[in-house]
Amino acid sequence: MLLAVDTSTPQIGLALYDGVQVLAESLWTSKARHTVELAPAVVEMLARTGLKMDALKALGVAIGPGSFTSLRVGLSFVKGLALARMLPIVGINTLEVVAASQPVSTLPLACLLPAGRGRLALGWYYAQHNGWQAAGEAVIVTAEALSTSIEQDSVICGDLSASERQILQKNEHIRLVSPALSTRRPAILAELAFSRWQAGRIDDAATLAPLYLHIGEALPG
Repeated sequence: MLLAVDTSTPQIGLALYDGVQVLAESLWTSKARHTVELAPAVVEMLARTGLKMDALKALGVAIGPGSFTSLRVGLSFVKGLALARMLPIVGINTLEVVAASQPVSTLPLACLLPAGRGRLALGWYYAQHNGWQAAGEAVIVTAEALSTSIEQDSVICGDLSASERQILQKNEHIRLVSPALSTRRPAILAELAFSRWQAGRIDDAATLAPLYLHIGEALPG
């Protein structure tokens, strides 16, 4: 059983996945209460599914980009569990979770996450081998700058405000994914992490670090 945790943004997401079924999934927007809400939510999810903490065999965590404080809360929680219970841990780029939620197409896919103060973390993805492949490093943009830069048909998916959606919708080349289909699913994070765990691609809990945002430079890929 793998527990997936995503606290990259104000949205908190949890999922339990055994490789065959998503036994539980929960996501909600927290008002800067990640520290208070996360642990009780995990306990409640295990209780609802009739599981105990001993059932967990691996952990998956979204490592960003995202909010500095939010990422620290989620990663610290998961690393604590991993070290205390000697569980393998898998870190997944949060933009990769966004990309994996979308059907593969011939159009380029722009994945977005809120980066604070009107900025967005942007990662471009292209179809390759029946999946999405990141094209270069992620960068920080504004909705205005992104809209201006797109000159060919492209799909855009991500957690966007109403004003950002209005800006992007003005560009006829942009195919904007609906809010419901843009929702960052913790179950998808769980699937990605489970696959890497089974392949032996685990991370060192002691050294795994979040991908923080840096104004004016590319984000780590």
